[in-house]
Amino acid sequence: MSDQKKMSVTQLTFIVTVNMMGSGIIMLPANMAQVGAISLLSWLVTALGSLAIAYGFAQAGVFNQRTGGLAAYAEDAYGRDGYFLVFFLYFISLAIANVAVASSALGYLAAFFPALTASPVATCIGVIALLWLTTVANFGGPSVTGRIGSVTVWGVILPVGFISILGWFWFSSTTFAEAWNPKGLKLIEGMGSSISLTLWAFLGMESASQNASAVENPKRDVPLACMFGTLGAAVVYILSTTAIQGIVPNAELAASTGPFGLAYAKMFNPTVGSIVMVLAVMACLGSLLGWQFTLSQTAKDAADTGMFPSLFAKANRFGAPVTGMVIMGIVQSLMALSTISPNLSEQFAALVNLAVVTNVLPYIVALSALFVIMREARVDRSVYLRNGIVAVVAMVYSIYALWASGKDAVMGGMIVLAIGYVVYGFLAARRSAAKAPAPRTATGGVQATAGA
Repeated sequence: MSDQKKMSVTQLTFIVTVNMMGSGIIMLPANMAQVGAISLLSWLVTALGSLAIAYGFAQAGVFNQRTGGLAAYAEDAYGRDGYFLVFFLYFISLAIANVAVASSALGYLAAFFPALTASPVATCIGVIALLWLTTVANFGGPSVTGRIGSVTVWGVILPVGFISILGWFWFSSTTFAEAWNPKGLKLIEGMGSSISLTLWAFLGMESASQNASAVENPKRDVPLACMFGTLGAAVVYILSTTAIQGIVPNAELAASTGPFGLAYAKMFNPTVGSIVMVLAVMACLGSLLGWQFTLSQTAKDAADTGMFPSLFAKANRFGAPVTGMVIMGIVQSLMALSTISPNLSEQFAALVNLAVVTNVLPYIVALSALFVIMREARVDRSVYLRNGIVAVVAMVYSIYALWASGKDAVMGGMIVLAIGYVVYGFLAARRSAAKAPAPRTATGGVQATAGA
């Protein structure tokens, strides 16, 4: 690719910010309101931790530009075993995240069709229906999916960006003060109350390092884009969720299935609120459509290299790995059933916590590999020390995020990890059998086998 066709640092920064924003912010104000506005302190902790993680990935991407992203980084330190472990956990985390995104879309759709959330069973059926709708829509291949996603993402960016900048004209300090700490939490409890929810919004921060080969000056531009993109998303997240806490009374916000639509209804009128609801649904469905394809394509790439069952590599004439899509559609439907809750907000929180755990584990493995990557690249001592300090901060935060996700999510993550080892046991055995030399006789000749 010629330099004229490569991305600038500004373009890459925008990509990182958009990839993170997606639909991750759509339901967060309602979930955080269940704790109170004190949960906003979690944004500050997560913003610092996410910046450290993003910088670590950016540096790893500079020195290791092979395809595979986090899994390729892990392979440098832990071999093919590490590659599979990171790939599988990250792969499953995408599947869990898709169910959470479907829950977000359903919450906003419920404003127009209340029956969708009338009961836990109705909610679960609605989530599963959206999962299959976006799965089947992907059978047409990546070109259609990409075009839709580039348009629908603005359904999140426009309303969230507007409220971040101009929502303060409707901000009430009295409303915010009443929402601050309704449960009487201590400061440290408030800071850790929504760590998993806020980290969920930053998932995708590694996307700058994934595009290192398409940038004019990767050693300079990738770290800058990673940091600026993450920082930009952090500013928008903090401003928008804080503004909403001062616009909508906390009790109403906590009970809402469409917090941004509710905020715009308070700011203007119910019609504007409904328009924002429609935009949010559009954004969630577009995001879900894109992530469903990413999920199946991730499995296909691994299957092509022999690191996943071969049936995930089968694609139709449009380039869509349909078999893998159908399998993951079934898996995601089972996830929706297993996390069924009395209300949509509780189901969303459970899914987010599990998605964060299965994301953070690969983060830790990939970040720990940065030390090996830097040694093999023979970086200067000052660079090694600087990057090492940032990587340690990122890993400490990641471990804290695991703890803050709760015992149920951590247990679920361990079950996913155990399943991964079962899958890899079969794959590793086949790979070993394929590489094994033919048995030899005592004289050194190859022993004949029956039927030869």
